[in-house]
Amino acid sequence: MSGPAFVVGIDLGTTHSALAYAEADAPAGDRAPVRVLEVPQLVARGVVEPRPLLPSFLYVGHASEGPQALPWDANRAYAVGEYARSRAAEAPGRVVASAKSWLCHPTLDRRAGLLPAGQAAEDVEKISPVEASFRYLEHLAEAWDATVAQGNESLALRNQEVVLTVPASFDAGARELTAEAAVCAGLERFTLLEEPQAAFYAWLDGTAGGWRKQLKPGDVVLVVDVGGGTTDFSAIAARDEGGNLELYRVAVGDHILLGGDNMDLALAYALRQRLKAEGKELDAWQMNALVHGCRAAKEALLGGDAPAAPVVIPGRGSKLLGGSLRADLGRDELERVLVDGFFPRVEAAARPTPRPRTALTQVGLPYAADAGITRHLAAFLGRQAGAAGGGGEMLRPTALLFNGGVMKGAPLRGRLLEVMGSWFGGALRVLEGADYDLSVARGAAVYGLSRRRGGVRVRGGTARAYYVGIESAMPAVPGVEPPLTALCVAPFGMEEGTEAALPDEEFGLVVGEPVRFRFFGSTTRRDDRAGAALEYEPGGALEELPPIEITLPAEGRRAGEVVPVALRSSVTELGTLSLEALPRDGRGGGDERWKVELSVRADSPPPP
Repeated sequence: MSGPAFVVGIDLGTTHSALAYAEADAPAGDRAPVRVLEVPQLVARGVVEPRPLLPSFLYVGHASEGPQALPWDANRAYAVGEYARSRAAEAPGRVVASAKSWLCHPTLDRRAGLLPAGQAAEDVEKISPVEASFRYLEHLAEAWDATVAQGNESLALRNQEVVLTVPASFDAGARELTAEAAVCAGLERFTLLEEPQAAFYAWLDGTAGGWRKQLKPGDVVLVVDVGGGTTDFSAIAARDEGGNLELYRVAVGDHILLGGDNMDLALAYALRQRLKAEGKELDAWQMNALVHGCRAAKEALLGGDAPAAPVVIPGRGSKLLGGSLRADLGRDELERVLVDGFFPRVEAAARPTPRPRTALTQVGLPYAADAGITRHLAAFLGRQAGAAGGGGEMLRPTALLFNGGVMKGAPLRGRLLEVMGSWFGGALRVLEGADYDLSVARGAAVYGLSRRRGGVRVRGGTARAYYVGIESAMPAVPGVEPPLTALCVAPFGMEEGTEAALPDEEFGLVVGEPVRFRFFGSTTRRDDRAGAALEYEPGGALEELPPIEITLPAEGRRAGEVVPVALRSSVTELGTLSLEALPRDGRGGGDERWKVELSVRADSPPPP
């Protein structure tokens, strides 16, 4: 089979997904000919229409409704997209939402049936975040095959070069599970790209080559990406490399589960208080519907100029009304709740405030304890003070690029600019031209073209340095843990698809019985090289990641045997750290080796 006809960018978002594409062999130029797929989807019962955005919602229909028919599947029992989202306010127990946020949950089995969250309808079988993600990608693939390929096997999506985006702060496990969902959807050749980088590629493309006039050596672009489920910060620096202006992603923020979902909850609680004051109580089912209703009202107000938007909550046989409840969400109330609640005016020294946790809690998403996005931003800039090679107490950006559906709200952008202006003593330059809904998908396609034809690239690599714990040999002492050395196995900025040169040192590997690998990461130790050995101290510069517990096969050796090994590490194209141990005694033959990957655990500890 010949090479792919198209390069395809897919934004698998928390609230919306999108697909953009370009001809793989398009002639090189300053501006890529990228198009957006109009995705056929159910928009109302029995009505299919194409839309540029596919809402990331899945609705499981009741048997009495009949099939949720699509042009390519007349008997489908579920719907993905606009109709599914509209059903969320009326039948929340039948609608899967925020699957992407659940996909990066650090402590739950993300392959287990968790969705719909809360109480599902009796006839609805819960599905995993992986399956929900697969269903969204499957719909995009089917829509592509029906509208672009039209029966031509060579044009089917599985035969194209696909760039699939993930949050920059996604842990290794969430990246691997996203890849698993893509494979389930039939995608065969794909790479992962960080969403803020994709948004930046879209901006580069939109300048039609004029970006070199807007950026100069020493500039640092802060990408503020606030989507439905996460807040991502990335910094991209412009540097003079032998007379050429080169771009480097120099810093990535922690995974912050804070975004549009939190805002919908905040608005829902505000409306519930108003309804309660009127003597109208809501049960848990109605509260869930209210959250979905607030999402729709928020999007309508942020995307238009109406003074208010209605929120309707289905009735539950209430004696008060006997039917649905209604509350109007006004623009002033929306801006008060969102602007002051999520973008408070704070000093540059402000930091997120943890709150005491209750011993028993419901199983749910590990939302950030502090809702102040400006405090999280101050912490990021303070922690990354030296990322661009400068001094001072904070990383100082010279330009801002906004991305994510939440940032469509002008009051939110305005408040963030006001706060940052107070930190740095003046207004920051905003890079114009962002398409908050479609930039990520477009930018992913642009990146794919750049890979093929040698266009402008943002150099990045790993956003952290990674270390593995090596336990020291010492006699047992009551109450004293053996000293631990942290060996750097992936330095900061290690490129995907490359291998680290570790020192030719011998270590002992325990096989045939349960063992625990301890890994560590750091976003600030930028100068450590592969093989650097540090003494680990709790609370120091290294953050311990959740351990990987595994039993390595003995394969003819005794259980518990300590095998002398050499270590080798690499970072896969998917951004997964792979650590291999190769035996030195030669007993197992040339093919014997053990491999551990950071692919099923989070790469940062759960939020406090």
